[in-house]
Amino acid sequence: MQHTAPQTLNRLTWALFVLRISVFIVMFVWTLDKFVNPAHGMKVFEHFYGIGGMQTTMVYLLGALQLVLVLAFVAGFAKRYTYGLVFLLHGASTLSSFPLYIDAFNNLLFFAAWPMWGACFTLYLLRDADTRFILLKP
Repeated sequence: MQHTAPQTLNRLTWALFVLRISVFIVMFVWTLDKFVNPAHGMKVFEHFYGIGGMQTTMVYLLGALQLVLVLAFVAGFAKRYTYGLVFLLHGASTLSSFPLYIDAFNNLLFFAAWPMWGACFTLYLLRDADTRFILLKP
């Protein structure tokens, strides 16, 4: 069965929308964690990024900035920048966990970061085709 160009474009926009929503869900929960459990955020920054002694206020500030980013991302606002930042931030998160990949079978959940990073890359590359339910157009 051969698909016409409009059918293919329709499928592509749905696929990109699903990727955007699924990446948003993960990023949003990570953002909420900074507000709900700032001590966990402090531990993450110390353990994975070597930034110790972070104050609660700084975790809240970073959470607020991240919240603005993920809401702009899910709305499809300024896609070059928001999709790019999500890709870079998730990439930093994925790569900062690198030592855990060596002990793979005791850290299996960390491997979920790789396909999500691939989804972020795909969204960035195909950002102009991601048009389904875009709330904010520049």
